[in-house]
Amino acid sequence: MTTTNGVNGALAGVKVLDLTQFEAGPSCTEALGFLGAEVVKVENPKGGDQGRYASADTQGIDSWYFLMFNANKKSITVNLKSPEGLALVKRLAREADVFIENFGPGVIDRLGLSYDVLKEVNPRLIYAQVKGFAEGSPYEDFLSFDMIGQSTGGLMSITGPADGEPCKPGTTLGDTGTGMLMAISILGALYQRQSNGGTGQRLQVAMQDAMLQYSRIAYAVTRTTGKAAPRAGAKVITGGTSPVGIFPCKPGGPNDYVYIYTTRAANHHWERLCKLLGREDMITDERFATPIKRLEHETEIEAILTEWTLQRTKEEAMEVIGKAGVPAGAVFDTMELMNDANLEERGIFPRIEHPDRGEFKVPAWPVKMSGSTVPVRAAPRLGEHTDVVLGDWLSMDAEEVAAVKSSGALSAG
Repeated sequence: MTTTNGVNGALAGVKVLDLTQFEAGPSCTEALGFLGAEVVKVENPKGGDQGRYASADTQGIDSWYFLMFNANKKSITVNLKSPEGLALVKRLAREADVFIENFGPGVIDRLGLSYDVLKEVNPRLIYAQVKGFAEGSPYEDFLSFDMIGQSTGGLMSITGPADGEPCKPGTTLGDTGTGMLMAISILGALYQRQSNGGTGQRLQVAMQDAMLQYSRIAYAVTRTTGKAAPRAGAKVITGGTSPVGIFPCKPGGPNDYVYIYTTRAANHHWERLCKLLGREDMITDERFATPIKRLEHETEIEAILTEWTLQRTKEEAMEVIGKAGVPAGAVFDTMELMNDANLEERGIFPRIEHPDRGEFKVPAWPVKMSGSTVPVRAAPRLGEHTDVVLGDWLSMDAEEVAAVKSSGALSAG
């Protein structure tokens, strides 16, 4: 059995040639790395992945942004504008199982690394591309980032206060959300390759298109009402019940809230909540007899519930309501989650070491697999593994590596 760092990995033995940058592509390849694939990040010798120094807080040290999306990878530098560098990447592609890029429109073709070129080099290759807009879209030549994908993919239109303007969700669904769909598709293509004679294929996903997968409930609402799905603030766009939403807790900080949800499908959550509040009389009150009727008296219900939550911290409120069998969740912020001992103990937020940053925590792969355990390693320094990868993938000895370096294939030139 192949292994990763001496530990069984679900994708051990799978080689990924990673020409991605920023987040949409790197989040995809990081997921593959978390699952045990050998991910080799090919970077520009002059600065590398542009995300390395995006939002950098210390000059010359990789940004926290970069470190969050490039764990479990190796880095080599290649000058893609050099004929020797281009030839080197083609040699690496011959040994790879997966090739992935997320350059701007047309860039990969101009570099001479299109699908048609590389499938001739390696017919088994899974060739993956992440773009802002799809081929055939009227916007296919437009540049895109996370917020553009979320805007054009409909997510902003359903996010924000009901009477306010569209809002950008705090999570980067345009980038990481698209990257996860590509990661799933790569796994499917690798599986399919086993049964089709070893033939690879081309995978393409656009941020705009990917966003539809994350807002399917909104399209159910549209089909039901015949109108565009609305914004509902902290409530749910399907509506139809009360109480639903965030309720303030003590001591009144910016994230001192608890989210409470009672299903619109029946009365059991509502009845449990009434008993918890000591208001069994509301169970038999005709005004609150059904989810729709409760929605008509939403203001009154929310006032009663708010009076109760304000007497408790968000943790206390979640604990009591959750134990009563009603869905509830404290609004935990990033600092609280990063310092959560349970998340660290369970390996969701492990501590890792970086040569420049020292010890820090990073969100790891959340899926636990009984037959695959892969340690989390810090993102690589620029070009850190160039010699090792050329030796392992291409069987180059020190003399050959030195010759490649002298040709300008690995430097900015």
